[in-house]
Amino acid sequence: MSEIFNIYCDESCHLENDRQKAMVLGAVWCPLDKRREISVRLREFKKKHGLSDSFEVKWTKVSHAKVQFYLELIDYFFDDDDLYFRALIVPDKTKLRHDAFPGQDHDSWYYKMYFDMLKVILEPQSRYRIYIDIKDTRGAEKIIKLHDVLCHNMYDFSRQVIERLQLVQSHEIEQMQLADLLIGAIGYLNRGLQQNAGKIAIIKRIQQRSGYSLTKTTLLREEKVNLFCWHAAEAVE
Repeated sequence: MSEIFNIYCDESCHLENDRQKAMVLGAVWCPLDKRREISVRLREFKKKHGLSDSFEVKWTKVSHAKVQFYLELIDYFFDDDDLYFRALIVPDKTKLRHDAFPGQDHDSWYYKMYFDMLKVILEPQSRYRIYIDIKDTRGAEKIIKLHDVLCHNMYDFSRQVIERLQLVQSHEIEQMQLADLLIGAIGYLNRGLQQNAGKIAIIKRIQQRSGYSLTKTTLLREEKVNLFCWHAAEAVE
């Protein structure tokens, strides 16, 4: 029987006119049978630091006062062999020229980027359940379109590889919160921000543990922290 993986996806500054230069799409994934064990362990870190189970780990909440808690979460991610991370970075959205590509607008480009982010994770001999954080009122429409795009590009017309693609609330899922933390760190660095000392400490820990700058594409076969830096100038077809 093929192995089943859960993929937890999130995004940062994906809107076309949000006045943010860099965009990041990312995902944390793990084997389905390790899901509960990982969730319990992540809640234990919250309890250790005097936080309730319902405390939502978010990049926007990172402060110097809680930096040790967040650093322990980062170390746990790197120490656990069942957790993986992949991100697609668009360093400069101002360089996008959708009108140069017939039939392309920001939405269609967005779905293409989502596929590019996920395609390295997906293998035809495995099965996947993909969960995406609810961002806006168009979530249901986007999820249907994205499932169609992914299955079409995987030749998975019977949906045997991508079993499920579902919107969820991030505060209910520990792995989704971990994805938000890692994506937030990547985005913060690639926007050139450095005002928050706690966030900088987390970024440095990820750089140290991964061995990567977090601003460049990693090797395609990199499993733990796999990054793809997408540049508009290289996207001419």
